[in-house]
Amino acid sequence: MYRYDEFDAEIVRDRIEEFRAQVERRLSGALTEDQFKPLRLMNGVYLQLHAYMLRIAIPYGTLNARQLERLAYIARTYDKGYGHFTTRQNIQFNWPALKDIPAILDDLAEVEMHAIQTSGNCIRNVTSDQFAGAAADECDDPRMWAEIIRQWSTFHPEFSYLPRKFKIAVTAAPSDRAAIQVHDIGLHLRQTAQGLRFSVYVGGGQGRTPYVAPLINNDLRPENLLSYLEACLRVYNRYGRRDNLFKARIKILVSTLGAEEYARQVHAEWTQMRDGALGLSQDDIDSIRAYFSPPPFERLPARSVAFEAAKARDPAFARWARTNTHPHKADGYVSVTISLKPIGGVPGDASAEQMDAVAALARRYSFDEARVTHEQNLVLPHVKFDDLHAVWGALRDAGLATPNAGLVSDIIACPGLDYCDLANARAIPIAQAISERFADLDAQETIGELKIKISGCINACGHHHVGHIGILGVDKHGEEFYQISLGGRADENAALAKIAGKGMSGDAVPDAIARVVARYLSVRENESERFIDVYERLGAAPFEEALYGA
Repeated sequence: MYRYDEFDAEIVRDRIEEFRAQVERRLSGALTEDQFKPLRLMNGVYLQLHAYMLRIAIPYGTLNARQLERLAYIARTYDKGYGHFTTRQNIQFNWPALKDIPAILDDLAEVEMHAIQTSGNCIRNVTSDQFAGAAADECDDPRMWAEIIRQWSTFHPEFSYLPRKFKIAVTAAPSDRAAIQVHDIGLHLRQTAQGLRFSVYVGGGQGRTPYVAPLINNDLRPENLLSYLEACLRVYNRYGRRDNLFKARIKILVSTLGAEEYARQVHAEWTQMRDGALGLSQDDIDSIRAYFSPPPFERLPARSVAFEAAKARDPAFARWARTNTHPHKADGYVSVTISLKPIGGVPGDASAEQMDAVAALARRYSFDEARVTHEQNLVLPHVKFDDLHAVWGALRDAGLATPNAGLVSDIIACPGLDYCDLANARAIPIAQAISERFADLDAQETIGELKIKISGCINACGHHHVGHIGILGVDKHGEEFYQISLGGRADENAALAKIAGKGMSGDAVPDAIARVVARYLSVRENESERFIDVYERLGAAPFEEALYGA
């Protein structure tokens, strides 16, 4: 993984000292909250319903054990003993005292972490595939390209005050596990006969007006990546709306101009600069690639006798291994998804003790590496099959061995009205109630892959627009109601869900979802046909009937 150089360290230290002085002025009353707001947002500090919230950057979701232990220390020392992992592969602490935040930033800096670019109208944390560098199906490690983008974008003087926040995601596998088509810019790296090439998607996003990003360039050479991104951002910065907050995202500009015209303007801008200073030489690329060299994998057989024996004697372990492991590029290894979605739990929350437990496992079994997923789980990317039973046992002892990755109880949910001052309704209790409704593990496996995503307001931090089943909390005359949407997906065949009908009370949601699932099970052609496959084959009608009656 990337390690700070002297410039990175100096930048972070200077920012902390600057913010420390700003916090002192706020606490003394020299700054009003309105004056303080733009300053705190540049340092990842929000004011939520009950307290300040600190969002910490985890670039492309990659952590080492020491960093994860430091997050556990912060949770234990400055918060209420837990943190919340988000859909941008970051972590949020919901209860820090403002006076303590500079000290927290000091603690983070010691382990090469910070809260820069986790808020504000800038290029936010660049996200990627949680299995990057390990996945059997990838053509390259997308994290190195995400790191190149991070270095280019941090404090970029031209893009520090964009019309609106800006999000970039990178993947390098045919299966999109980074939801690139619902980002402002999504990058898909492919191996072609001519070498590595990027497909560039621009203008996706969720929120009030959701869009799937159109493809504007299918043949971008890697050495031209930064110059092309610069051209994309320049067109947006020049023409993006600043007079209307709801129309300020690049998705509105691309929709208004049309993808073809936007691409034409980007190309015109790019042709004037592509041979300039932003060109990536092979030395530039190799210097970053060196940080992401594969760990020293052992030469192992593809089949593990120990793993097969453990499955045969321990059905609970076998169930977990079926759902929570992912194929690895190296024989004898596997990637492990650690579910942060226990039945009845808060999606994405992890206690300090659990973070310490995962850090210990990463250090002992996964080459000192862990990942955060955009689906609010954690990953150990490089685990030997021979060690898998021991890893599972330690996770079970830490309350982290729920065998539900990708299943109906593996729910994405934003903090909602329990924390967020923008929310209209609660999201966490709805997620908890649905997971309890589907607590039976055999039933979950029978249902198969089903992605439920819940947002507490139209800003869609819970990604409800791209859930197989999406749930949106709305305020109706002072009461919380929930709209159900169907048919969304955030993979390589990205699609937006369609609202199924009128809203319903929170109490009615779990049974409504259960009726939809029951209808799916009754009409699928075989056990391998997923919910989204059936929806695309039959359309919305049978599921709307299950929700509301004929």
